[in-house]
Amino acid sequence: MTGTGFFGRLSWDSLPIAGLIENPNANEIVANAAAGIVIVGVIAVVGLLTWFRLWGPLWRNWLTSADHKKIGIMYIVFAIVMLARGVLEGVVMRAQQAAGPGDGFLEAEHFAELFSTHGTIMVFFVAVPFVFGIANYLIPLMIGARDVAFPVMNQISLGLTVSAGMMLMVSLVVGHFSTGGWTAYPPYTGAAFNPGVGPDYWIWAIVVSGIGTTLTGINFAVTIYKLRAPGMKFMRLPMYCWTIISSSILIVFAMPPLGVAALMLAADRYLDFHFFTNDLGGNMMNYANLFWLFGHPEVYLLVLPAYGIYSEIFATFSAKRLYGYNSLVIATMCIAVLSFTVWLHHFFTMGQSALINAVFGIATMMIAIPTGVKVYDWMATLYRGRIRFSVPMLYGLAFLMLFVIGGLSGVILANPTVDYQVHNTLFLVAHFHNVLLPGVLFGLLAGYNYWFPKAFGFRLNEYWGRVTVLLWTVGFMLTFMPLYFVGLMGMPRRSFSWEDPSFHPYMIVAAVGALVILLALLSVVAQLWISIRDREKTRVPVGDPWDARTLEWSTPAPPPAYNFAVIPQVTDRDDFAAAKERGDAYPRPDKYEDIVMPRNTAIGFVLCVLSGVWMFALVWWIWWLAALTTVLMLLAFIRWTFRLDTEETIPAEEVRKQHEAWLDLVQDSTPVDRDHEIAPDNRGLAGPDLEAMT
Repeated sequence: MTGTGFFGRLSWDSLPIAGLIENPNANEIVANAAAGIVIVGVIAVVGLLTWFRLWGPLWRNWLTSADHKKIGIMYIVFAIVMLARGVLEGVVMRAQQAAGPGDGFLEAEHFAELFSTHGTIMVFFVAVPFVFGIANYLIPLMIGARDVAFPVMNQISLGLTVSAGMMLMVSLVVGHFSTGGWTAYPPYTGAAFNPGVGPDYWIWAIVVSGIGTTLTGINFAVTIYKLRAPGMKFMRLPMYCWTIISSSILIVFAMPPLGVAALMLAADRYLDFHFFTNDLGGNMMNYANLFWLFGHPEVYLLVLPAYGIYSEIFATFSAKRLYGYNSLVIATMCIAVLSFTVWLHHFFTMGQSALINAVFGIATMMIAIPTGVKVYDWMATLYRGRIRFSVPMLYGLAFLMLFVIGGLSGVILANPTVDYQVHNTLFLVAHFHNVLLPGVLFGLLAGYNYWFPKAFGFRLNEYWGRVTVLLWTVGFMLTFMPLYFVGLMGMPRRSFSWEDPSFHPYMIVAAVGALVILLALLSVVAQLWISIRDREKTRVPVGDPWDARTLEWSTPAPPPAYNFAVIPQVTDRDDFAAAKERGDAYPRPDKYEDIVMPRNTAIGFVLCVLSGVWMFALVWWIWWLAALTTVLMLLAFIRWTFRLDTEETIPAEEVRKQHEAWLDLVQDSTPVDRDHEIAPDNRGLAGPDLEAMT
C-alpha cells in the first residue's frame, strides 16, 4: 500500500468528465452519458419528492417500516431500477459487438467494465432483490403469519443490499468499476494487475450485500419453520414456500464461501497478503473453488423460487390442484442438495484430472433429473385443465418452451469433452442467459403480474402485459439464440472486437434483439403507468381476482398491516380453494383480539447510509472516514438495542371494524367467473368454477 492524503485516492482524474475533457471520443461520451443519467436521476427523484412534499410520508410509511410487505415492495422497486441499468449495459455491449470487425466505438477496458458490472448487477442486484422482494411479501401471507420472524433484521437486510447496489451506481460517477468480470478472478483483480479502485468497488459491494443476503436466508427459514398457522404442516405448505426453504438453505451455506473469498481478495489487495497470487505460496485456484462453491448453488437459489412461482401460476390458471406435489417437494430438495456437488464444472478446462472431471460431469447430468420431474409435473398440471391465457400463464408457457432448451444445453456442457471445445465461447453465454432469463426473470415478471393486485388493490393492464411478454420472448430469442451458433463457430466470449466476418450477421441479429429487450423493459414501465392511470377500472378490493388457491388470496387487497384479523386454521394443502368449494371461504370470527406488531424503526435506514459511506471510504482509502463510520455503525446498533418501545398494539375493536367492513364488501360484491376476470366488474370475488370442479 502507498501513502494517501486526507481524501485518500480521490482526485480530479477520478471523475469521468476528466477523461472527456482530455480525450474526447465516443468511448468517453458513452461513459459520461451513463454518469450523467445517474446524476440527473438522483436530482429528479429528490426534486419530485420535495415538490410533492413526499419526504414525510416516505419516511414514516416506507423507509422506517418493519412491515414485511412494504420491505418486499422496496426490494422489487430497487431490483427494477437496477434492471434498467443492466439492460442498458447489455444493449451497449451488443452494439459494440455488432459494429463489425475492428475496434467499434468502445475501448477494451470500458467494454470489460461493462460486462463486469452487467453480470454483477443482474445476479446480485436484480435477481436476488427481486426474489427477496416477492418472497418477503408472500411468505407470511402464505403460511398464515403476521410478519417474518425477525422484522427489524429484515429491514437491515434491505438496507445493506441497497447500499451495496448504490456502490455500483457511484462507480459510474467517481472512479471506474472492476474489469475482472462478475466472478472477479485473480490475477485480473489483484493489486499488481489492477491497482485501481475497480476491484475494491466489487469486493465491498459483494461483502456487504452478502451479509444482507445471509440474514435474509436465516429470516425466511426461521419464519417458515416456526410461524406456520395451526394445521399448516410441512406437506400442506404451498409449493412456493418449499422453494423458498430450499433457497434459504442454499443462502445460509453458500453465501459464506463468497464472503470469505472476497475478504481474502481484499486482504491480498489492502494488506499485501498472498492468498491468490503465484508468489509466496498463493494459489489462484483456491479462489475459483471458493467462488463457485457459492456460484452454482446461487443459480438454484435464484431459479428455485421461480419454479415455485410457476407452480402456483400453473395450478391457478389451469383450475387444477398441482399435480405431483410430493414429487415436486422431493425434486426441489434434491436440486438443493445436488447443487453443492457440481461447482467444479465451471472450470473443467483448468487442469483437473480426468477422473475429477468425470465425477463432476456425472453429478451435473444428474441434477437435470429432478428438474425434468418438475417440467413433467407442470405439464401434467396443465393437461386437461381449464387454461386461461392470462399474462402470468403466458410467461409460464414461454418459460416451459425456452427453459428446456437452456437445460438441455446445460446437459451438453456437463460433458467435459464438449466443454473443452465451447467453454470460453459465446455458446456458454447463450446457455446461462437461456437459464436466467426464461428461468428466473420470466418467473419473477410472472409473479409480479400475478400478485400485483394483491399488493396494490388493482390489476395490471392486460393488453400491455401481453405486449411485454411478446417483447421479452422475441427479444430473448433474437439476442441469445444466435450466440449458440456463433459460439460453436469459435467466437470467444468477452470479446470487445473480432475479425472473422462470418460472425457479423449473428452479431447484428443479437444487437437487434437487445433493442427489443430494451423495448420490453420500457413496456414494463408503460404497463405500470397505464395501470396506475386506469386503476379505478381494475380495483379488486375483495382480494381474489384469479380464483386462486392459497391463503394470501383470502385477505383484502391490499392486506392490512397485520395480514389476518384471526390466524387461520389450516385443514388442507390448498386451504382457500377447499374453503371456496365448501362455501365458507369468508367466515365471520366469533371474537377478535388485540394484535401486537413491530413498531417503525430507523435502524435499517441508518445502517444503509453508514454502510454506504463506509464502503466508499474503504474503496478510496479514506481511513479516517472508514474508522468514523465503523464507530457510528456500532453506536447506532448499540443504541437501538436499548430501545424499549419496539412494538405497538392494534386494538381488537379497530381490527373488528376493518375486518367486518371488508366482509360486508365481500357480501355485497357479485362473483365473477373465470371467463370475465379481466372485465371491470371483477372486484376480486371469484365465482365457483363449476366446469373445473367437475
